[in-house]
Amino acid sequence: MDKKLVKKTWTLKRIATFGGIGLFVIFVSYQFIFADRRSKLKIEMDKITISEVRRGEFKEYIPQTGIVEPSRQVFLDAIEGGNIKHITRESGAMVKKGDIILEITNLNREITVLDQESNLTQSINRTRDTRMTINQNALRQQESLITIDNALATLKPKYLRQKQMYDKKLIAKQEFEQTEADYIANLKRREITYKAFQIDSISRARQIVQLDESERKLLQSLAGVGKILDNLTLRAPIDGQLSTPHWEVGQAVTVGQRLGQVDIVGSYKVRVPIDELYLPRISQGLHATTDFAGKTYSLKITYVYPNITAGRFEVDMDFDGETPQGIRRGQSLRLRIELGQSSEELLLPMGGFYKDTGGNWVFILDGEKRAVRRDIKLGRKMGSEYFEVLEGLKPGDKVITSSYENFGNNEVLILN
Repeated sequence: MDKKLVKKTWTLKRIATFGGIGLFVIFVSYQFIFADRRSKLKIEMDKITISEVRRGEFKEYIPQTGIVEPSRQVFLDAIEGGNIKHITRESGAMVKKGDIILEITNLNREITVLDQESNLTQSINRTRDTRMTINQNALRQQESLITIDNALATLKPKYLRQKQMYDKKLIAKQEFEQTEADYIANLKRREITYKAFQIDSISRARQIVQLDESERKLLQSLAGVGKILDNLTLRAPIDGQLSTPHWEVGQAVTVGQRLGQVDIVGSYKVRVPIDELYLPRISQGLHATTDFAGKTYSLKITYVYPNITAGRFEVDMDFDGETPQGIRRGQSLRLRIELGQSSEELLLPMGGFYKDTGGNWVFILDGEKRAVRRDIKLGRKMGSEYFEVLEGLKPGDKVITSSYENFGNNEVLILN
């Protein structure tokens, strides 16, 4: 008897078919729900720059270019005009204070000075003659007093003797009266002469003081006039190195013309022009650094010039410590001027990416072979080296900092 066979519902073939359909549905669902559909671009790693975000000391500074100048320089300006007569020192020569640099001739000025000296000398001589006359008058008055006193020395005893004899009727009245008249006349003469001498003495003392003061001023003027011709000789005001334009014998020189300068050798400062935008943040004492001959040197601001010209102001900076060996006047130095106190911040090295993103987003490595786009926020710049990171990154993150110009609008980079 045949046995009826019951047909199986889930055969191996059917299970395989429905399993395949299920896997396909799951795959499609995953693609719609979970798969990364962001645009991707393959790039070569050797064509990009990868930098690491780190915490470090943040010093806000501005890069500027300064010009080396001597720490002290004295300008040589012509006090008198004329023509160059003789050149003693050439530009670049080392000079000592008082050394003659050049001589100027000015015939008209020399004649004028001689006339002034002659007039002053005559005035001095007249002053001295007046003083001599006053002294001679005083001597004559003194001689008159001496003569009167001498006469009284004789007349007084004679008058006293004759008076006694006249009282005793021993001499004639006429003889006594003559002696008495001579004696009284000399007494009055002495009184008048002495009063005149006293009055003249006060006037003489006043006149002598005035004459002495006048003579002193005339002598000062004479000495000053004599120095006018000294101004035709240009001398070194300090020890240092002479710097001048090209001179020629016979060349005309005008009053106040800049003839050169003398610089102290071995001591330098740096004159730095800065954009007026930074004026509120620049003050004396701020520090800066510069690299020269493979070594870094420190400077500080010693003076801020108040004038603003063409949107820029200037500061003087002195080397704080060692001065670079081999620098020369007029040489340019690249400086980094600090704008405030340093602080510890999250730092991202600068790169070409900023031009393409404006610092609003970057590509950050997500594993070894992939980089993804991430929004960030950057703050201040530290010169041309670092950005301050405010949001979006943490220490240790690796960021592509080279240019994004060839990345297009892709959001994921596959690194080969």
